Parts: sequence; C-alpha cells; structure tokens
Amino acid sequence: MKWLDRCVETSTRGVAKRVSRRSFVTTLAGIIFGGATVPLLPVARGATSSREAGPDESSLQGEAGDPSSCNYWRHCAIDGFLCNCCGGSQTHCPPGTEIAKLTWIGTCTNPSDGKDYIVSYNDCCGKSSCGHCFCNRNEGEKPMYMPPKNNDTNWCQGTQSITYHCTIAAVVGVAVEK
Repeated sequence: MKWLDRCVETSTRGVAKRVSRRSFVTTLAGIIFGGATVPLLPVARGATSSREAGPDESSLQGEAGDPSSCNYWRHCAIDGFLCNCCGGSQTHCPPGTEIAKLTWIGTCTNPSDGKDYIVSYNDCCGKSSCGHCFCNRNEGEKPMYMPPKNNDTNWCQGTQSITYHCTIAAVVGVAVEK
C-alpha cells in the first residue's frame, strides 16, 4: 500500500511542477462545459424506429396506395429507383445495400387522412442501380444550394460505397403548421 501512496505522490508532484493552477482550472472547466454541450450536437435520427410507425394507409386505393407506383402518395419528392421494386420496402433497403445517413426530405399529403407528413428519402448504396420503377417527382424541390430539400445529389457519400442502388421513402413525422 505504501508503494501506491508513493506512486500517487510522485505523479501529483510531477504534474504540479509542469502545470499551473490556472491551466488546471481552465482544462477542468473545458471538460465540464464541453461535456455539457454534447447533447446539443446533431444526431442521426434517421435510423430510429420511428420509420416503422406510419400513417394509416388501409383505405388508399389505386396508384395512391401502391408503393411500387410513382404516384404513391409518399413519392411526392422522390428521384430514383423505388426500393419497393428492388427487393426492399418503403422503410428498409434491399439485402446487400447500406442506407445512406444523409437524406433529403419532402412534405407529402396523405389522401386517406388529409394530413401532411414529413418523408425522408434515403438512398440505398453498395450495389449498381436497380433499374426498376424509376420515379422522378420534384414537388417542392429547392435549388442545389439548399441540399436537404434537393433530390439531385448523390446521397451515398459517407457510406462504404458511393454506388447508388435505390431510394426508400420513410415517414418520419407529421408536418405541423405554425
């Protein structure tokens, strides 16, 4: 136990010789206040389970209720191949692909309940283009200098492969007017 006391005393004295009190307090304050700002950092919320819960679509008829149709209500701002036709679904990428964490968004009206929903369009990356069910709708699209609301970007950046395969259309929430 004496060796532990000696070791702690030696290291403490060494730190005291090299570091001033003011420097120590500054570093400690930086750690405390820096740690307090961590919850303010942006978080990838696109991968949460909120994708699973969506609006009621049971009463939709025809193309507005068909996820493999370009006129499906969620596809109001989509640009690309529909993952629903490529082995995936509206909320999941096909096997062998990776979902892009970067996304563009659109606000689409669900004809069954008349509410506006925020739809996240995520590209699925890692395989060559699917080639089935191409859809290009640009309702509400903004210029390229507003990337989150523009669908002409390769959103596969930041994944293992930047090769585009298809796009999902996941409802992430109800749009609220202010």
